[in-house]
Amino acid sequence: MLAFSSAGRSFLRYSGLSLAVALCAAPVARATPLASLSGATSWLNTQPLSADALKGKVVLVDFWTYSCINCLRELPYVEAWADKYKPYGLVIIGVHAPEFAFEKNLDNIRKAVTRFHIGFPVAVDNDRAIWNGFGNEYWPAAYFIGGNGKIQAHHFGEGDYDNSERLIQTMLRENGAKDVPSDLVHPKAVAEQAEADQSDIGSPETYIGYERASNFISTGGAIQDAPNDYVIERAPALNQWGLSGNWSVGPESARLNKAGGAIVFRFHARDLHLVLGPVKGDAPVKFRVTIDGMAPGAMHGSDCDENGNGTVIGQRLYQLVRQNDDAVGEHEFRIEFLSPGVEAFSFTFG
Repeated sequence: MLAFSSAGRSFLRYSGLSLAVALCAAPVARATPLASLSGATSWLNTQPLSADALKGKVVLVDFWTYSCINCLRELPYVEAWADKYKPYGLVIIGVHAPEFAFEKNLDNIRKAVTRFHIGFPVAVDNDRAIWNGFGNEYWPAAYFIGGNGKIQAHHFGEGDYDNSERLIQTMLRENGAKDVPSDLVHPKAVAEQAEADQSDIGSPETYIGYERASNFISTGGAIQDAPNDYVIERAPALNQWGLSGNWSVGPESARLNKAGGAIVFRFHARDLHLVLGPVKGDAPVKFRVTIDGMAPGAMHGSDCDENGNGTVIGQRLYQLVRQNDDAVGEHEFRIEFLSPGVEAFSFTFG
């Protein structure tokens, strides 16, 4: 088993990366990290849970946020474990720790819990009190806690599900549970929750706000916090992207001010996702996707049709491209918005 040290910066997602289960506590976590549950700003699917109430139980604390593609691909396994092992004493707590400001909106979190059929307890950690109590730096991150309230192991990133489930089985048996199943779950996830094609991802997570943007090619660069007419004067190379039309680029996102604005990205991956939201509440914004200048056809994602048409109806991750596993290639993606009032945050791939 591998042990891991703290990452170089906080709040790091793992895009297409899995780190094996580590049989040691995160070095900066509290000795009794479950005490930090008292810092939750809200609870969903349960009354508030406390360290005292969880004494003697095996607990899996899973940090996630609802626009993180890695978290969404992990969720079917966490949900399956919650259903399968609840009768044997496992308690799963999903700690929703936001990355973007809109992920603090409780209505948005409730919609995500409903959309992804999450039935286990969810602690809303808008102040990062639980995140800090665990010394966490990753999405997703799973902490396996024994009946003594101490972390016995942790896993950062998606993947390695078989080893995680075997660890759950072992911990439950050691905690006195009888007849714990020894088989493993194999959930059949669809759309954005389907497991990534890890062997053919050539594009990294890419942020649109100026605080973390990279590989931006619109002429003149990003003008911070002010409206600007953007132009793309050359075709992007792999993993380069740009804006066209009138946008205001902020620290987290870019907001479209006039109809007809577009975003272009040259990518290599099976799936392309874009975190989007309407600027004003749930006011819908229609869009059209093209791939290499043409309608996506069979390569369309779950949030647009074969003609590339779709609608932004809430602040969330949208799957816009899904290629066949045996035909993954490099392509130029373009999304044009037919009305103003959309906000774009980040690209992720799978």
